[in-house]
Amino acid sequence: MRERQTLEENINTVNGFSQALDDNIELIALGEEEGDEQIVEEAEAAIRSLRGEIASRQVELLLSGEADANDTYLEIHAGAGGTESQDWAQMLLRMYTRWAERRKMKVEVLEIHDGDEAGIKSATILIKGHNAYGWLKTESGVHRLVRISPFDSNARRHTSFASVWVYPVIDDSIEIEIPESDVRIDTYRSSGAGGQHVNTTDSAVRITHLPTGIAVSCQQERSQHKNRAKAWEMLRARLYELELKRREEEANATEAAKSDIGWGHQIRSYVLQPYQMVKDLRTGVESPSPQDVLDGDLDEFMKASLSQRISGGAAAPVEDIE
Repeated sequence: MRERQTLEENINTVNGFSQALDDNIELIALGEEEGDEQIVEEAEAAIRSLRGEIASRQVELLLSGEADANDTYLEIHAGAGGTESQDWAQMLLRMYTRWAERRKMKVEVLEIHDGDEAGIKSATILIKGHNAYGWLKTESGVHRLVRISPFDSNARRHTSFASVWVYPVIDDSIEIEIPESDVRIDTYRSSGAGGQHVNTTDSAVRITHLPTGIAVSCQQERSQHKNRAKAWEMLRARLYELELKRREEEANATEAAKSDIGWGHQIRSYVLQPYQMVKDLRTGVESPSPQDVLDGDLDEFMKASLSQRISGGAAAPVEDIE
């Protein structure tokens, strides 16, 4: 039903664009015939506006991967550097939450570990919305922040790192078998807000997949049983994402080299001092307004990285993508 609804929306959108274009072409012909320059100018302006709308919709066509339409998990982990990196990780959590809210998507916090003094050590959120994974899948990687530290009494400039990992929620039609002998399950006490129940029982669950080293955690629910079930879902999703990535790497070895995730592979730099700039190191897209980006204005970066993935090279303007 979701696929059918998506197809119907796309067909209706294309038909609407086609009809609008035909109507404005007729208006131009009519205006030229009657010598009415105002009608011609208004119709030409409408066509220019239509081209912008079509370019925006073309981005949606880039989201045609196997799991692009699915909801998504997003993990954030602070890098080395203590409070600085933990504060940066919390800024990233807010940035992606605000981005999702702008797109009317729902955000659920599944797991969060507070920092020692400020910020967070790690967090896992669930973002629910159409094409959530498709939009966010190119955000996986290392994000770098340069700023005057608010935690440094000498007001020195600091560089902080945090990693982001995005993987899709898989539906019930996808079967992934994981032998229990391949996993280690640990329970521990939840941390963070939650009232009297927090830190009183070992309700949080961490599952480690031994063959790959992938570990997932959930402390959202009060029940250990529910957290365990959610953690199993997350693990299956991570393994599914790993398989999708493997297929992509086999299909395009060059893209595989660029999509490797590691602390030495930064995808974006956010510079607040000595100048103001956010730059994506893969596509070259820049923004002179880091505060807007940190407030969730990420669409231009996402569009460029999606178009680059499709074109297999330098990011092309969206309107030039066929």
